[in-house]
Amino acid sequence: MIERVGIEIVKGIAVAAFLFVTDLDHTLVGDDHAMVELNRHLDDHRQQHGTKIVYSTGRSLTSYRQLKAEKPLLDPDVLIVSVGTEIYLAGSDVPDLSWTEFLSVNWNREMVAAIASQFDLTPQPTSEQRPFKVSYFLTETIAVELLPKLQALLDAKGLDAQLVYSGSKDLDILPRRANKGKAMTFLREQLAIAPDRTVACGDSGNDLSMFCDRAERGIIVGNAMPELLTWHQANPSDHRYLAEKTCAGGILEGLHHFGFLP
Repeated sequence: MIERVGIEIVKGIAVAAFLFVTDLDHTLVGDDHAMVELNRHLDDHRQQHGTKIVYSTGRSLTSYRQLKAEKPLLDPDVLIVSVGTEIYLAGSDVPDLSWTEFLSVNWNREMVAAIASQFDLTPQPTSEQRPFKVSYFLTETIAVELLPKLQALLDAKGLDAQLVYSGSKDLDILPRRANKGKAMTFLREQLAIAPDRTVACGDSGNDLSMFCDRAERGIIVGNAMPELLTWHQANPSDHRYLAEKTCAGGILEGLHHFGFLP
């Protein structure tokens, strides 16, 4: 397991490490110049104070690796992929066993997929179909009527599953125990990091679980999807910041706002 973080005394001032959790597409990634600047600040803070860098993405491990080959991403301390259903510690190709066991309770992937096949859904590529994630493409116009019917049928069959719809096109069916927010909590508790020293960054509906009813700090980038902006405006919180700048520039703006960076 990765080492816990703590507080370092620098020139008589307490400097606390923090847990930095960010979505990738259209959040950290999207403005290469701003990402290089943000990377510099984060890497310096990690080296000097022990801050932990975590990527939390809807991408599969395979898709994440493709992105990393294309963009100058820092190596994360922990990688959360497939909408919070898999956690990989740095350098490992094997999902964290304790998280896998936690998600396995009352999850029946085969039955979930069989029920979903009764609806007009377009499966996502094979690489995005994971042990704890059944994924489809779905247009917003169809989603309005389809999603309640699909959830009702899953519930009627006693399946412990939830629907996560984001970007007006991506539908993921996950165990109720799984999402980005719950994976973040699991990791934060493993590292013994306080909520007020944890910050999550995102732009779309599958990031909502990292912001909803939470003590952790949240940064919503300026280019966020309407689905997330509408929710944010209806549920104001001092623990959440809506940036003016987009992508990595918005993250950097939010980190300064909350005092994680000077």
